[in-house]
Amino acid sequence: MLTGFARAFKTPDLRKKLLFTLAIVVLYRLGAHIPVPGVSYEAVQMCVDQASEGNNSLFGLVNMFSGGALLQITIFALGIMPYITASIILQLLTVVIPRLEALKKEGQAGTAKITQYTRYLTIALAILQGTGLVATAKSGALFSGCSVANQVVPDPSIFTIATMVITMTAGTAIVMWLGELITDRGIGNGMSILMFISIAAGFPGALWAIKESGKLAQGWIEFGTVILIGFVMVALVVFVEQAQRRIPVQYAKRMIGRRSYGGTSTYIPLKVNQAGVIPVIFASSLLYIPALIAQFSNSTAGWKTWIEAHFVKGDHPYYIAAYFLLIVFFAFFYVAISFNPEEVADNMKKYGGFIPGIRAGRPTAEYLSYVLNRITWPGSLYLGLIALVPTMALAGFGGANANFPFGGTSILIIVGVGLETVKQIESQLQQRNYEGFLR
Repeated sequence: MLTGFARAFKTPDLRKKLLFTLAIVVLYRLGAHIPVPGVSYEAVQMCVDQASEGNNSLFGLVNMFSGGALLQITIFALGIMPYITASIILQLLTVVIPRLEALKKEGQAGTAKITQYTRYLTIALAILQGTGLVATAKSGALFSGCSVANQVVPDPSIFTIATMVITMTAGTAIVMWLGELITDRGIGNGMSILMFISIAAGFPGALWAIKESGKLAQGWIEFGTVILIGFVMVALVVFVEQAQRRIPVQYAKRMIGRRSYGGTSTYIPLKVNQAGVIPVIFASSLLYIPALIAQFSNSTAGWKTWIEAHFVKGDHPYYIAAYFLLIVFFAFFYVAISFNPEEVADNMKKYGGFIPGIRAGRPTAEYLSYVLNRITWPGSLYLGLIALVPTMALAGFGGANANFPFGGTSILIIVGVGLETVKQIESQLQQRNYEGFLR
C-alpha cells in the first residue's frame, strides 16, 4: 500500500490532486478553530473542559461530525451536517415527489438540478441550525452545569446574534464549496473526505482520555484494549462492506442488419450492507429527540425523570434496545426506498436481459425483492452490532456513551470512506499500468 502511495506521488497529475486535497483539508481544519464573532473564547474553553469531565453527550453526534467545532462555536461549527441532512431529505423526497423522480431519470441535467436544490436546502437548514445553536448557547443550555455557561455570549443583542448566525451559515456554504472542490479537482468524494477528517480529528483526544482515566498499568491496559477492539471492528467492517450477492444477468443476442448485439453476461451486485451508515445516523438522530426535549423542558414531571434515567446514557439497556431496533427498521426502510426491484426488472426487460431460470417482468422483480430482503437481514443485524458492541465493550472503561468517537458510527464512516478513496486512487494507478493497493 505504501508503494502504491509512492507511485501515486510520482505521477504528476495524481500528485497535484493529492496535494490539492491535503490543502483543502488544512483549510477546513483551520476554519474549525476560528471562533465566531460575539463568543467569549475563555468561557467556551472553560465550559468545554467541564463538559468533557462531566461526559456531556447531548450534542456529541453533531460535534463529532463537525470535528469538535460545534462545542467550540467556530465558523465551521455546523460542519457538514446540514449538507448531509439536506442530501438525505432530497433522496427521501425523490421517492415521494414525482417531479424529483422525473429529474433523477433525466440523467446529468436532472442530477445537476437536484444538486442545486440540495444546496438551497443546505443553506436553509444551516440558518435554522445556526439559530438554534446560538439560542442554546445564549441561554446556557449548550453547556448545562457549567458555571459560566451564561457568559458564552456576553452581548445578547439582536445584531450580535444575527452576525453569529450569518457567520455560521457562511461557514457551512464554504464547507460545501470546499467539498465540491475536492470532488472536482481532488481525490475522492469531497463531502465524504471532510466527514472522514472531522471524525478522525477526535480520535487522538478520545483515546488519550481513556488512557488518562484508566486504572490498570496507568491506563495502558485500557488503551491497548481499545486499540485491539478498534482493529477487530475495522476488519469486520471491511469484510462485510466488501461482501455482495451477485445475481447473474444474461442479455439475449439480437441481429440488427448484419451485426449481432447482446449475448453478454453480467451481474447485479447487491451489497450485504446496502443501506450504508444511513440507518445508524437516522437512529442516533431520532434518539436525540427525547433527551433534547427533556433538557429544554422546565417540567418536573415523571416523564422527564424517566427519559433522563433511560435515554441519556448510551449504556442503558433501554437505550441499547431502542437503538438496535431503530437501526434494523431504518435499514429495511432505506433499502426499500433506494432500490426499486420493479424498475430494475423493467430496465432489464427493455434491453433484453433476464436472470437465468427466472422469467422477465414481474417474476424478476419478485425474485430481486426476495433476495434483497434476505441479505438485508444480516446487513441490518451487522449494523446494529457494529453500532453497539464498541459502546458496550468500552462501558467498563468509563469512556462509553452514545457518541464516543471510536464507536460504531465513526468506524463505519471512516472505513467506508477510506475504502472508496483507496479504490479511486487504485483505479487511476491501474489506468497507468501500475499495480494497485489491493493485490
